[in-house]
Order: sequence, then C-alpha cells, then structure tokens
Amino acid sequence: MEPLTVYNKTYKLVQSIYSSRLKIQILLSVFEGTKTLSELRDVTGSTSQALIPKIRSLEHLALIEAKEHGYVLTPIGKIIGSKIRDFILTQGELMQHRDFWATHDLEGIPQPFLQEIGDLISSDLTFDTTDNIFHVYSNYLSILAEASSIRGISSVMSAGLADALAGRVIAGIPIELIVNRTVAESLMQEPFISKLRSLVAYKHFQIWITDEPLRLGITVTDKKLSFGLNKKETGTYDSSADLNSSDPKALEWAQHLFQYYKERSTLLTL
Repeated sequence: MEPLTVYNKTYKLVQSIYSSRLKIQILLSVFEGTKTLSELRDVTGSTSQALIPKIRSLEHLALIEAKEHGYVLTPIGKIIGSKIRDFILTQGELMQHRDFWATHDLEGIPQPFLQEIGDLISSDLTFDTTDNIFHVYSNYLSILAEASSIRGISSVMSAGLADALAGRVIAGIPIELIVNRTVAESLMQEPFISKLRSLVAYKHFQIWITDEPLRLGITVTDKKLSFGLNKKETGTYDSSADLNSSDPKALEWAQHLFQYYKERSTLLTL
C-alpha cells in the first residue's frame, strides 16, 4: 500500500501525535529511559494537569505504560519513538545547515548514510570569508595536527595537503586514504610520486583506490570530523565550506562511511 494511501486513512491518528508538542516531548523523553510524572514536568515545563491527558492518550494508543517507577515505552512505543527521534534529528540537521545541504550534491552520499544524516546534528559549519579566505584550510590543518589517527576520502589533492599528510606519517600517525582513479594517477607523477616513495617504509600509511565516483571529501580522526561535498551547480568539490564535529555519533557515522568505501577499494602498492 502506498504511503499516501495509508496517510489518507490514518491522518487523524498521525496528527493526534505530531500536532502535540507534549506528546512528542513525552515520547522522546521516555525513549531515553523510565520517567516519573515529576521528571516529565521538568522536561516539558508543563503542569501535571496538562500532562496527564496526553499520557492517557499515549497509553490508549499503546505507546507508553505505567510501571512501578514511572512511565516506559511499550514495544510499539519503542518503534514509533525511534522513528520520531530519527525524524527530529534528520530535520534538525537539514534545517540547521539548510543552505549547505541545499547548494551541494547530496547524491555524493550513499543512501544508507543519507538515512542517518541526523547523526551530524552536533556539527558546525566552517566556511571561507572575504576576511579569511583560508579559514577552511587552516582549520583542516589544525584537525590533522591534533590527530592520533587519520582516515580520509578525497577526489582532490594538492601539494600543500600532501606535505601536511606526509609530515603526520613521518610523525608516526596512522593514515589511510581513499582516492579515486584520477587522483591515483596524479599521485604517480610529480610533485607527488617522490613524496610517496619517501613514505614507502612507513607501514602505517596506506592509500586505497576506488573506481566509484567520489563527490565528497571526508577526514575523520580520533577527535574530529571534516566533511565536504561537491557544489550542486558546478559538480566540483567545494573547498570553501566544511562541516566539522567532535561528537561521537558524527565520528562513528564518518568511520562507517570510510569503511563503506574501503570495502569497495583496492590497495595501492608502490
């Protein structure tokens, strides 16, 4: 059955939940664990008189139930609660940085990771300005300098970036890079090939090659994430805007995305 058909049949029920601030707050709060009425008052900033009818309604829908120490989600409530939570985080991130998402090529992100884009909710947007045209690059170098491990996906390479990465390799930092075929071919020429040859002895440095199109750039370390995309209008990588985060969920999202491409790549041997 098509979603629109289902909605047309159940829209009153859907609206009874989504149109109520208190019901959403109760579900999101109880999703994190058992909550007493007093705790729900603190979370929502509402009175018991306002909360109790909403609680009764959610109990009637079999979404929450009363236990000895407070209210908990039912098995059905856990399913609905997880969907609501995901929707809130997804909408929150896409609206928080809506200009970034609207002007960049989201098709560069594999579908399973688009579904989890809410994991980036604690990200900040770094961008170049007329007063600081190297803001993104300077911030990126700081991320590299603070890292104890580095994983990256890139469709572009520059001499300056190569020097920065080589310095971290020599310093003993484990680095794995995934590049596309075009970048791999450029690495076999100067000024890159001599740098690569000087790093052959460092076993903690690996380069992987993918034949899949790369329309994104990611660097994820043990501490930070730097994430960029291709511009929608030009189709070229936008080095002037990056999402940055140190949130564990964002780092986990990026690590999984790196592994996704690594499993589809081959190791470059010199």
